[in-house]
Amino acid sequence: MDSTGSQNEISKEDTRLNLMRTTVEAQDSSAKSIDDATLLRFLHARDYKVEKATQFFLKYLKWRRAFVPLGYIPESQVSNELEKKKIFIQGLDKQGRPIGVILAARHYPFDRDLEEFKRLVVYGFDKICGSMPRGQEKFIIIADLEGWGYRNSDIRGSLISIEMLQDFYPERLGKVFMIHVPYLFWALWKMIYPFIDKVTKEK
Repeated sequence: MDSTGSQNEISKEDTRLNLMRTTVEAQDSSAKSIDDATLLRFLHARDYKVEKATQFFLKYLKWRRAFVPLGYIPESQVSNELEKKKIFIQGLDKQGRPIGVILAARHYPFDRDLEEFKRLVVYGFDKICGSMPRGQEKFIIIADLEGWGYRNSDIRGSLISIEMLQDFYPERLGKVFMIHVPYLFWALWKMIYPFIDKVTKEK
């Protein structure tokens, strides 16, 4: 693409971003504190269709106020999950993206509280997004399945995590790497896969 084409694309993006901001702020004044980079992620996730991106973002704001009223999830609200030490952040990759590590064998769905698990998902995503260097927009996930078995299988929890990622953290996931994957994991994967959107599947 030549420089003229690039400038036209940038101009279109700016126009749509400004329209989205005007529309969002008219319906929810709290959006005035949101930076352009955040709005652009929601806009890009909806193929730059302003109306769809606006509704997508307004849904996010409503959810955030209800589910994270303090603006963050206190550790005291996820203490049981944190004790299992199944998620942590492990530095940055070569592209400067934070690395989130999941130790799947430490997850036991039979003794978890679903609401606390949801809070853990948000706690984890917020922490890794908060650890991004300036100018970085994405993180990567390494899912270590060593020792994972049926006792750790959690279809509902997996679907909740994916839904939250897609609905409330769009364009944040850079890549997912799964290591030490046992054969039986693919049976679970076949049930989850249809619920993952195209963009997330490509990660």
